[in-house]
Amino acid sequence: MKTIGAVDIGGTKIAAGAVTVDGTVLGRLECPTAPRDGFPAAMRRTAEMLRELGRSTGAGYAGIGVACPGPLDPFAGIVGDVGTLPGWQGGNLVEALEGAFGVSVVVENDADAAALAEANWGAARGSSRFIYVTISTGIGAGIILSGELYRGVDGAHPEIGHMVLDFSGPLCYCHARGCWECLASGPAMVAWMREQRPDPCGLTASRICDLARNGDELARRAVDREGYYIGLGLANLITIFTPDAIALGGGLMKSADLFLDRARQVIREICTQVPVEKTHLTLASLGPDTGLAGAARAWIHRHQ
Repeated sequence: MKTIGAVDIGGTKIAAGAVTVDGTVLGRLECPTAPRDGFPAAMRRTAEMLRELGRSTGAGYAGIGVACPGPLDPFAGIVGDVGTLPGWQGGNLVEALEGAFGVSVVVENDADAAALAEANWGAARGSSRFIYVTISTGIGAGIILSGELYRGVDGAHPEIGHMVLDFSGPLCYCHARGCWECLASGPAMVAWMREQRPDPCGLTASRICDLARNGDELARRAVDREGYYIGLGLANLITIFTPDAIALGGGLMKSADLFLDRARQVIREICTQVPVEKTHLTLASLGPDTGLAGAARAWIHRHQ
């Protein structure tokens, strides 16, 4: 049986999978990214996982899709200066894996890949105008317009997480102040909470959500603030694109029930010039396999 080898690269782990053409993940393996060990070492570990999956599932690979954080060149497969992958700049994902397997390799920005998967196999099936937004350690988005992935000049990925919402907000590593990621990511929620109440005990976004559920007043304020900024960013996207659907994914959306009512309130208040009621706001549906499904779908998309 022919499948697509799928690779989902993150700052802490690399996942590999064997995925069918309808998006079913037949098997999955993970290893630490360990970026400081170097790009070649990571590619060797990735190839080993794909070979093991081929043996265990009995699947041959028609091709390999790779989802990777940006910046990167999605056509040449060359990694840019990715903050979470130090030392990988200039690494060629296509050459490394084509050389190991002798099949075509497609590389895509991870948020764009996830958008393709959700649009074809997940929460937004049937939507021709769709935005996938991931809210976790950072904020990213993939945009589907008229059924096609939107790209900027030279294939650039739109960095939605770095649109500025508050010029007096926190300084981001992108050198802007008050960008969406600095206001509504998981670390942003933690940073705000620590400013209000220093906590030496390893505060996390998940812990803040637990505290809010248990009635902690400051945590509830943090959650309300988070919902506000999620809504503000989404309102901008809806005003610009008026999509059929927006699906939210990422680690913070495990607690979506704490944020979405506030976010929807903000969207209704701000989006007065577009038919906001026509945009369906939902949660991504592919779960922990979104990255692998996205990598596979990226390969299929380029070979249609």
